[in-house]
Amino acid sequence: MAEEKPKKESPKEEKAEEKKEEIKVPEKFKKLVEEIEKMAVGDLAELVKILEKKFGVSAAPQMIAHAPAGATAPAEGEGGAAAEEKSVFNIELKEVGSKKIDVIKVVRDITQKGLKESKDLVDAAEKETQMIKENVKKEEAEEIKKKFEAAGAKIELK
Repeated sequence: MAEEKPKKESPKEEKAEEKKEEIKVPEKFKKLVEEIEKMAVGDLAELVKILEKKFGVSAAPQMIAHAPAGATAPAEGEGGAAAEEKSVFNIELKEVGSKKIDVIKVVRDITQKGLKESKDLVDAAEKETQMIKENVKKEEAEEIKKKFEAAGAKIELK
């Protein structure tokens, strides 16, 4: 009878388990954390903004000012810590859809351009992808995306 060796977990599974073990929610916060886990991403982003305004705090991660001497940035494509979540996006209008007037209104609202400029931008987007706004924070980009989708347009966050 051959002995079966216990299966080794993949590094991803090990890291996932480590993260689960690290976070211990105190009993007094369990109900609140469970409610937050059920929320949609858009609702969660809205909640974060409300809490930031209400309590005068920021949920933005603290950035390190300088890298240690001799440290090099990891090459693009390397995994691990180099694969950080993108926080700034460019918004491109890919398809206008059937509600062109609604899309023009959204463009006008977001870009603060006049009616003619907004219409020209939407008309150009019918032929090729057009840049709507650059260097937008993630939460704002998600809200803008929702507005365009509600108007029947398709956008891409890059």
